[in-house]
Amino acid sequence: MNTATESLPPRQHFHHCPRCAKSLPDGGEPNRIECGACGFLLYFNPTVAAVAFAFREDGRVLFIRRAKEPGKDLLAPPGGFIDLGETAEVAVEREFREEVNVRLTGVVFLCSQVNQYCYRGVQYPVLDLFFTARAADPGAAEALDDVSGFEWRDPLGVSVDELAFPSMKEALKVLQSRLRAGLTDGAS
Repeated sequence: MNTATESLPPRQHFHHCPRCAKSLPDGGEPNRIECGACGFLLYFNPTVAAVAFAFREDGRVLFIRRAKEPGKDLLAPPGGFIDLGETAEVAVEREFREEVNVRLTGVVFLCSQVNQYCYRGVQYPVLDLFFTARAADPGAAEALDDVSGFEWRDPLGVSVDELAFPSMKEALKVLQSRLRAGLTDGAS
């Protein structure tokens, strides 16, 4: 398999039981491993990510340019995977500090979207949790971890075609719809 161009769901990477090393039958449930020899059972659930559209006082939103694949050079609101023991709100605040050195206030849930994240030949199912927030210190923004640059943009002027992932495109549509309807002031 050429991992640069092909990606498999997690189950298809397992040919032997992780506990007893017995061969696993081909096929079966795509979201689990069940070993007939030792009874081992593992479900593949989606990993969870937290992402935020952070507004500054003039209504512009912070977008990053991704420095690496997948989605290299495309726009994305900052965010990332939630670590064990973190809430989504804590994770999105940590990701903002790690990626762009910005503190968030007023973090409010916007929507959730399903996604597929292809990394090193594995196709990870992801549930992306999107938030709105205020950038507490927008002047502190800088391109850090896996970020090649950043831009403060009018969220109504950003095309979904500029964004890195389908989940982000759908979340931007939700945000734009809420902004047009006056249902949010950009952080609530």
